[in-house]
Amino acid sequence: MEAHVTSYKRCEVIKLSGRVDSDALPTLRETINTSLNLGKFNLVLDFSEVTFVSSAGWWTFIDTQKTCKNNNGELVLVNVIERIRGSLDLVGMSDYFRMYENLTDAVGGY
Repeated sequence: MEAHVTSYKRCEVIKLSGRVDSDALPTLRETINTSLNLGKFNLVLDFSEVTFVSSAGWWTFIDTQKTCKNNNGELVLVNVIERIRGSLDLVGMSDYFRMYENLTDAVGGY
């Protein structure tokens, strides 16, 4: 998995690519924690190039959402393909995240 961060005025976009699984967790956590440690609690995760998300990946996103909300922010998801949305439904957390169809709307949501 690769992660690239782009900063905007009101949020940071983290574009992920590849598989978000246990092998990717160290990189994922480091990327997210860098933003959080800088006080960036409005995060957009761009899934346009993600091919798979494991349950460990979803739990990392859930923990991130809790941290963001505890600091008056939010983690939102964008460009999540139907197959990956299905895995979020399986862990029963599809209502836990706002989801957008395109990056412009996700960034504009802040």
